Amino acid sequence: MSDSIKHECGIALIRLLKPLSYYQEKYGTSLYGINKLYLLMEKQHNRGQDGAGIATIKFDIKPGNRYISRYRAMGSSAVSEIFEYVQRKFAALQQTEPELFQDPHWLKENMSFVGEVLLGHLRYGTHGKNSIENCHPFLRQNNWMSRNLVIAGNFNMTNVDELLEQLFELGQHPKEQADTVTVLEKIGHFLDTENQELFDKFKREGYSNVEISALIAKNLDVTNILRRSAKTWDGGYTISGIFGHGDAFVMRDPAGIRPAYYYYDDEIAVVTSERPAIQTAFNIKFEDIREIKPGHALIIKKDGTITEEMFREQEEQKSCSFERIYFSRGSDAEIYQERKQLGKLLCPAILEGINYDIKNTVFSFIPNTAEVAFYGVTDGINNYVRKLQKDTLLKRSDKISDNELEEMLNISPRFEKLSIKDAKLRTFITQDADRQDMVAHVYDTTYGVVKSGEDTIVAIDDSIVRGTTLKQSILKIFDRLNPVKIIIVSSAPQIRYPDCYGIDMSRMGEFVAFEAAISLLRKNGMNYIIDDVYQKCVESLDMDKTMVPNHVKAIYEPFTYEEISAEIARIVTPIDIKAKVEVIYQKLEDLHVACPKNKGDWYFSGDYPTPGGNKVVNRAFMNWVEGKNVRAYYSA
Repeated sequence: MSDSIKHECGIALIRLLKPLSYYQEKYGTSLYGINKLYLLMEKQHNRGQDGAGIATIKFDIKPGNRYISRYRAMGSSAVSEIFEYVQRKFAALQQTEPELFQDPHWLKENMSFVGEVLLGHLRYGTHGKNSIENCHPFLRQNNWMSRNLVIAGNFNMTNVDELLEQLFELGQHPKEQADTVTVLEKIGHFLDTENQELFDKFKREGYSNVEISALIAKNLDVTNILRRSAKTWDGGYTISGIFGHGDAFVMRDPAGIRPAYYYYDDEIAVVTSERPAIQTAFNIKFEDIREIKPGHALIIKKDGTITEEMFREQEEQKSCSFERIYFSRGSDAEIYQERKQLGKLLCPAILEGINYDIKNTVFSFIPNTAEVAFYGVTDGINNYVRKLQKDTLLKRSDKISDNELEEMLNISPRFEKLSIKDAKLRTFITQDADRQDMVAHVYDTTYGVVKSGEDTIVAIDDSIVRGTTLKQSILKIFDRLNPVKIIIVSSAPQIRYPDCYGIDMSRMGEFVAFEAAISLLRKNGMNYIIDDVYQKCVESLDMDKTMVPNHVKAIYEPFTYEEISAEIARIVTPIDIKAKVEVIYQKLEDLHVACPKNKGDWYFSGDYPTPGGNKVVNRAFMNWVEGKNVRAYYSA
């Protein structure tokens, strides 16, 4: 993606289903769990550059001894920092008292981060504050073991105001207005309620307080706690949690917006945000890994019982298509093929854009995430050439000359790496002109490949959000090669609307497609549409959210897809370049052909999967009209 955006967080949950001595004997280490957690987090490092955190819980620890350990760090190297911190705890012991290092019982009793349940989180902040307090896992502490709660998640709620009001009505006073706090306190409240109800029940039956603690831990109804907690949540979420005594869960929103994959056998249970992490860390086959169903939670009781339970009725599945286009690693077998298909489906529009002139076209891509879609374009263009050669050679009624035959057989598409993304240049010079010059050199190009004054460059990008990098860097660098035309091809459709479920795309003014539509409205004397949409958005503020439509769709309705693409090309074209610039976008219908299981497309179509989405997009439009550079929802 030429325009960098922050996005989905990542989770990793491990439950060891055997005693620690089992892993010491079979794998030669009692640190099997923490080692695997490190692998799972590193294999999902793409999901968090702002911070990370881990937490572990030990089973059956005597009162007065610590059984919950947590460590968090900030920055892009947070994962390494965390596990270096953990490793240092064991390195000295391994050197000075190796026999204790091999003793799982001693390690569990005396060393932190040696436990049966392990939880990791990778953080991308969606405009939220970046401080250690904002890094997951979050901890809600209590002297009652079964009332302790640890959570970490990949989520955004659109109705934080409503959820906070509910907490106020319960008598709570949350310390800040953020969805992480509301989720933690909501689950914590019903965890407390469930504990109290069980305590009262067993107390009436004559059990002692010590006996009751064990009975509560055994009988906690995790599904009921989650059902009551999530009743009014509006958002996209995968939330993992552990209760202090050992029950664990991972819950997924009813529309399946955020991803969650799991695997378990008789040794371990594991849940992650991306499937290949499990495949690599545990050498598991693709077909043995399952997705948590929307509206369901994978629940792992302390006794090792594993079930998938419904906590909210499943809605039409709208899993995030951006996971397939860009966010998740392309090493997933399905995602790899989907990205290739996205590229292949663009070939008819590309061929039309170059007027079918294969000879004078150089095909390339914007590194690094567009590479797989580029392979799909490669397949599609090669298929076209083979069909052209076959049709010409087999279907001609007259005899083909030797020169024509040689020319036809020599058609060979030119696929080159033209764009090179350098390491980040430090824009430490404060003057704007100097800073812009540095930004213009973030990308470099390969010289000597493009025929000056003859060739067209076709460059595949996986999506275009703001178009800033195209205008400031990529198009200028390509123009130095003196092509007659530059075609930028997006494997994603036009991004027209904000996201409110976890992606850092929340302000209308950030989208070049929106800028293009507004520009066309003004050019065509349609300013009244902007005013009308604003008025309708204002009027919708007091409406029941289930009745609120997406009024912003009206901004795009007067124009065709191609007209908006042409205006985007005009906007992103620097005034001082000589080549003609064209922008081609993926069609929405082709996106669904390529990614049939992930039909969440609200940032392209405006069709939000939850009622809160429409309120957010309307508020985002109002903020733009009013000149407020703020997001339209709360987040951490």
